[in-house]
Amino acid sequence: MPTGVSVEIEIPPEDNKLRLDRALQRQLPELSRTRLKQLILAGHIARGGTVLRDPAQRAGSGARIVVMLPEPDDAAPAAQPIPLDIRFEDSHLIVIDKPVGMVVHPAPGNPEGTLVNALLAHCGPSLAGIGGVRRPGIVHRLDKDTSGLLVAAKTDAVHRALSHDFARRDVERAYSALCWGTPLPVSGEIAGNIGRSAVNRKKMAVVAKGRGKPAVTRYRVERRFGAGAGAGIGGAAALVECRLLTGRTHQIRVHMAHIGHPLIGDPAYGTRAGRAVARAGAAGAAVADFPRQALHARLLGFTHPATGELLRFESALPADMAALIANLELL
Repeated sequence: MPTGVSVEIEIPPEDNKLRLDRALQRQLPELSRTRLKQLILAGHIARGGTVLRDPAQRAGSGARIVVMLPEPDDAAPAAQPIPLDIRFEDSHLIVIDKPVGMVVHPAPGNPEGTLVNALLAHCGPSLAGIGGVRRPGIVHRLDKDTSGLLVAAKTDAVHRALSHDFARRDVERAYSALCWGTPLPVSGEIAGNIGRSAVNRKKMAVVAKGRGKPAVTRYRVERRFGAGAGAGIGGAAALVECRLLTGRTHQIRVHMAHIGHPLIGDPAYGTRAGRAVARAGAAGAAVADFPRQALHARLLGFTHPATGELLRFESALPADMAALIANLELL
């Protein structure tokens, strides 16, 4: 749908009790509900000359609703020719293996050099505005220092469908994590609402019911390292597979820290106590000083919204995590 235009929508009687954003999306399927919600909050939706600013209000009936699609913001991310490790691409979507250190979308402090800047250059101007000007095409994200697989949409319809699949937990996601100590039992499920920490608002935390959002992580210990590993119990550290049933900010990092096994190198949720288990020597020092959270999105599987094909991708551990494992084996 082109920008810089206005369209008039008449809500049918059977939809007049729906939320405004949902009712509009039924009439404008080319726009995602997220995009319509953004337009409402920005004051670009009006009825009878009155601006409608609440996405949750009832759509109602009567006067036509005017939807104004503004021109892209001058501050929209710029296209930058940044190399991408592309695992799959067609006219509908693209799967990227994101390197450590790359921010997904521009934010204060990281206005350039992001995955969004790279995607805009690679995919062309058609990507702009899909899912919002600031995050065009982005369906889910990875932290700056988390490596691995990520899918982005090239059309509003695919963005909407993939977002729906992620919300319904119809997407397979597995991560490789290296944590301090060995979780017991060696496989299980971590369930706990995640919200802003009451102590540090820049961090997330497991919070009481009624706060935050529900979050569930399933884990399975794959290898143990260090003291006790040979006996099949304990261990200074472990390689753990984590599978997400939800997608909350810092979910794996928060949940693993919550059960007493923070990720090696995690600058926000790690602890000094974990480092004490690394023995002296070059290998132990390298483990203790690992510079980022040891987390890699190694598996991504989903149904292609346009073709119905089941797509499944795997990514090998990056070089720094492979070197970390080599050092852990020497403990």
